[in-house]
Amino acid sequence: MNESQAYIGSELEIFAHAQRWKAYYKSLIAPFFGQRVLEVGAGLGATTAALCDGKQDEWICLEPDPNLLAQLHSRPLPGCCRPQLGFASTLTPDPRFDSILYIDVLEHIEDDRAELQRASYHLAPGGKLIVLSPAYPFLFSPFDASIGHYRRYTRATLSSLTPPGCRLILLRYLDSVGLLTSLANRLFLRQSLPTHAQILFWDRRLVPLSRLLDPLVGFRFGRSIIGVWEKE
Repeated sequence: MNESQAYIGSELEIFAHAQRWKAYYKSLIAPFFGQRVLEVGAGLGATTAALCDGKQDEWICLEPDPNLLAQLHSRPLPGCCRPQLGFASTLTPDPRFDSILYIDVLEHIEDDRAELQRASYHLAPGGKLIVLSPAYPFLFSPFDASIGHYRRYTRATLSSLTPPGCRLILLRYLDSVGLLTSLANRLFLRQSLPTHAQILFWDRRLVPLSRLLDPLVGFRFGRSIIGVWEKE
């Protein structure tokens, strides 16, 4: 089975600067990490650097693009991090993880249901499967198409992917204020890639507002959606 695949997107460098956004969703998912973590589609390692505090026993950075993997190797990451070429489907049967992360990755995978089912085989009992993805199919834009997204998710479509032997323990929309920027891009701008200035404005001005507003609206809508499953 082929362990490598080139990534077609060009947005990773720009979104690497979204530090407040990464800190926001880290605050929600970090309690689920445990000591052995598998991050699927680690990309440039910007998300790894934001999420991993070095206190884990092992953090596998799984990446199928050899060029991105080379950049992962060159990035100064905590000592527990180990970049590895491949997909969840190319892992040996042995590894069992306390958590498996798909951070803005699952929407790039055509058969998402089969992907999560394969991933669940590598969870230890009580382990957590964590997904963060873009929300709402009606927001699908030229930007989504340009970076290889197959879909956006709703609460119903994401919860329907629950793997056998797992139960959904967290399902929330995030970034209620950022939803407005995605809607503006879908209806008016139709950009295939946001500018660096737009990302910084969203991250520095809008994300802090979302962090305050999201709990007040009960996490009922937002630009992104997060799901966490537990292996029974």
